[in-house]
Amino acid sequence: HVTLVESGGGLVQAGGSLRLSCVASGGIFSSYAMGWFRQAPGKGREFVAAISQSGGSTYYEDPVKGRFTISRDNDLNTVTLQMNSLKPEDTALYYCTAGPTGPPSYWTHWEEYDYWGQGTQVTVSS
Repeated sequence: HVTLVESGGGLVQAGGSLRLSCVASGGIFSSYAMGWFRQAPGKGREFVAAISQSGGSTYYEDPVKGRFTISRDNDLNTVTLQMNSLKPEDTALYYCTAGPTGPPSYWTHWEEYDYWGQGTQVTVSS
C-alpha cells in the first residue's frame, strides 16, 4: 500500500506561484507513474498533470500547459508540481495520485489511479 502526503498549498494572488510537493511511502516509488488532479467546489475531479515512472514523459491538461511543470525525484520518493502564473480558476483542492494501470492515454482519467493523497488547498485571489 502506498501512502501519499501533499504539501505546499496556500493562498496566492493571481500571477503568483506555488510549488506543491508529494512524498510517497510504502511502495516502490520508481515503479509508479504519478499524477496530479484537482477538484474545485461543485465540480468533478480534473486531470492536471502526469509523469512517467522515469520522469522522461510528462502530460498536462491544456489550461495549465506552459504554466505548470511536473517533476519527480525517485531517490527522494517525491513528485512536485510547480505552478506559475496562477489564475483564480486554478483554485481547487489538489490531489497527488499514483499507480495508473493503463497506458499513458488513460492517465487523464482519475479512475485509473490506485492511490490518492488527502489533498492540499490552492486558492488564487483576483
